[in-house]
Formats: sequence, structure tokens, C-alpha cells
Amino acid sequence: MNVPQPTIRLDKTPEYREAYANSVQVRVSLWDFFLAFGTISQMADSVSIQNYQGIYISPQQAKALLNVLTQNVNQYEAAFGEIRLEPQGNAAIVQ
Repeated sequence: MNVPQPTIRLDKTPEYREAYANSVQVRVSLWDFFLAFGTISQMADSVSIQNYQGIYISPQQAKALLNVLTQNVNQYEAAFGEIRLEPQGNAAIVQ
């Protein structure tokens, strides 16, 4: 039996915004995952991270996000080649 798929509408609220992040910190609790997005500025002897948005998501949504990101990274690498990460000493901080 074919079940008709619902139509999905994507609407933007007045508070919607887009921004660039080269830093994401992750904190995990029993109840949720917290993602803090920000930008990194590196000076000669220090690194500054300016976090501008924090998002809480459920463990189920975190796993769904993992699956979507894995699929998209695999497609990106198939089209453009392997994404190489910098050595740990110079990498953007991801906790």
C-alpha cells in the first residue's frame, strides 16, 4: 500500500538568520546535545573564539543530524575529493 507523502513547507521566522561558523563546541547531557557556534580568530600567541549562537537538540535529532551530515560529506567527497583535516595542533576546535 502506498502512503502519500506529506507536503513539506520550509518557512523562515522573522528571527531567522544565517551566519558563518568555523568553530562548533558540543556538550552532551542525558537529555540533550548543546551546539555552540562561533568564529575563531588566531593571534600570534592566542586563539579567541567568539560564540554567537547556541542550539539545544534532542539525542534523536543529534543522531538524525549525524546521518544527514555523513551522507552529505560522502557526496561532497565523491564530487570534489577527500576533505583533509589539519593536524590537531592547528585544527579548529571541535569538542
